[in-house]
Amino acid sequence: CEERTMSRVLTVGAAQMGPIQLADTRPEVVERLVALLRSGAAAGCDLVVFPELALTTFFPRWWVDDLADADHFYETEMPGPDTRPLFDEARRLGVGFHLGYAELTSAGHRYNTAILVERDGSIVGRYRKVHLPGHSEHEPWRAFQHLERYYFEAGDGFAVHAAFGGVVGMAICNDRRWPETYRVLGLQGCELALIGYNTPIHYAPDPAQDRLQGFHNHLVLQSGAYQNGMWVVGVAKAGEEEGCALLGESAIIAPSGEIAALCTTDGDELAVAEVDLDLCAGYTGTLFDFHRYRRPEVYGRITAQRGPEVPAGVRAALDDNVESSAEPKGEG
Repeated sequence: CEERTMSRVLTVGAAQMGPIQLADTRPEVVERLVALLRSGAAAGCDLVVFPELALTTFFPRWWVDDLADADHFYETEMPGPDTRPLFDEARRLGVGFHLGYAELTSAGHRYNTAILVERDGSIVGRYRKVHLPGHSEHEPWRAFQHLERYYFEAGDGFAVHAAFGGVVGMAICNDRRWPETYRVLGLQGCELALIGYNTPIHYAPDPAQDRLQGFHNHLVLQSGAYQNGMWVVGVAKAGEEEGCALLGESAIIAPSGEIAALCTTDGDELAVAEVDLDLCAGYTGTLFDFHRYRRPEVYGRITAQRGPEVPAGVRAALDDNVESSAEPKGEG
């Protein structure tokens, strides 16, 4: 085995958060983030990964007639006055972080966003959630709503960034359920995917799935890691938040698909693992050598290969589904 000339081992912390209630102020929440960052520094972390919408309660569970009434949930600059202490502390400690939050741009666009911040406190990448779950119409029959498609616009793609000595990508919550997320990142050489989530345990469209939330969460994180030869860090906001139980079970997943570190509570907790980025090549250079084994020329013909055995009515329904702009029912 060839001796490595440069270490590509990072210490990464999955900084799960307990619930953030509606009454919690931004400075109070940032104080919790700073505490987790300090815990990460004490554990030798190079990078601490925070959840989706880590600065606020999950406000898309409530309907407002005018979106302007929800402006206070969004960040208009990053860092801003309330979040500056987190950046300052990251620079002081020499620990980078990933942070999810609601973004309101100067042009009035609203996104579910995540940023990647290096150890010197500089922002090296920004990602806006692509796969928006839930619904956009008021559905008061629900115990709580999932109105991401009302509060946010969809982002326009996945990118990777040269950071922390490797190739880092980002995704958010419902993105983790879609194989395209990992594959598009993998095709760009991603070695470390950072994914925050806020996932209700109760799934209103099909409550039979409630008992499977934890299983499905780890299923997609682990399969995405293995099939694309990358590390995956999935980090939750967990616990009972404004009457809604959120899934925890934050985890750091190796390119083998194995869980390297796992959170076991529903509160603020740090799970830490050594992440050897060179392990990725053991998979992307063998079983999942994309250049050698993928068949993109075949994949492009899939929609034309439904087969004569498909009944005409079913085929028409499939065609309508492909062409329809109707919103999906799925949730994150």
